[in-house]
Amino acid sequence: MVAADRNRVATVADGLKDAEDMHDVATKPAKTVARLAVDRLSVEFRGNHTIASMLRGEQPGKVRAVDKVSFEIAPGETLGLVGESGSGKTTVGRTLLGLNKPFDGRMLLDGDDLATLTDQQKKQLPRKIQMVFQDPYGSLNPRRTVRQTLAEVLSFHAIVPPEDVQEEVSRLMSLVGLSPTLAERRPRGLSGGQRQRVGLARALAVRPSVLVLDEPVAALDVSIQAQVLNLLEDLRGQLGLTMLFIAHELGVVRHISDRVAVMYLGHVMEIGTTEEIFSSAKHPYTVSLLKAMPRLVPEKRNRPPVLQGEVPSPFAIPTGCRFRTRCPAAQAICETEPPMAALSDTHSASCHFATR
Repeated sequence: MVAADRNRVATVADGLKDAEDMHDVATKPAKTVARLAVDRLSVEFRGNHTIASMLRGEQPGKVRAVDKVSFEIAPGETLGLVGESGSGKTTVGRTLLGLNKPFDGRMLLDGDDLATLTDQQKKQLPRKIQMVFQDPYGSLNPRRTVRQTLAEVLSFHAIVPPEDVQEEVSRLMSLVGLSPTLAERRPRGLSGGQRQRVGLARALAVRPSVLVLDEPVAALDVSIQAQVLNLLEDLRGQLGLTMLFIAHELGVVRHISDRVAVMYLGHVMEIGTTEEIFSSAKHPYTVSLLKAMPRLVPEKRNRPPVLQGEVPSPFAIPTGCRFRTRCPAAQAICETEPPMAALSDTHSASCHFATR
């Protein structure tokens, strides 16, 4: 699927219809060769060590932020990774970039295990995979102009000869829809959408094949969100990018993703094509997220919240199905860990009742 084959996003809100009306999402056929493959990835962090716990001689606990997560992304495909705060979705993205150390599992980029790269290979990794962060202001140097920010990346990685750097800066700005008149502005002189475009241009400067986008539109106004989503779709078509799109709202990933993986407390609860997730979700958590999406139909706007209770502490993850303490359909069997049940070649759900 190319960008031109998709419906343009007028506004993100325009797309927030009932999940049962979602039947027209274009999806890609399954591919046999993965550009990016994550196999049973686990990431652990040590908890805070308070003075009281030190006096009691206690050791700080460990948090399994990511627990045996697996997925593949084919060349030119976009996988949406969705979940509430604390689901571990951002940790997955940061671990792919080497910002977190994996506890277990493998991460393969074009067949190379990212955890076993040589020092020389690690130096080349930024030219293959880049990350666009949620906060465009915090990720930019406030003292540098747009031109300086982009030129620095181009020069450091020797992307083009020195005499061509300024021309390449102009090309990158045009690529992401930034006016040349903004080249001498610093971040404080840019709007939120413009800053995010600078962050995107900086990531694209090294010509990566994979982009990890960590909630790239969460901090933007709704109308600007739509513009950035359309831009990402255009860039994917032009450059053949493979993308991991991280978000906390299904309504956003719906417009840009070929497939969607839903995470909860570090675990993938369901994964499938965008059409499968929005029209035939099987895991109660996914269904709850779909029902919690904002409604444009007036009589449906005031529905009571679907997700009851608070997300459990990562230090005390429930045994068995980790969603069972909030699940309206939980039964005794849910105290045992459910398998990842295959519902089709492209659709799986970690629920005892997924195939019933």
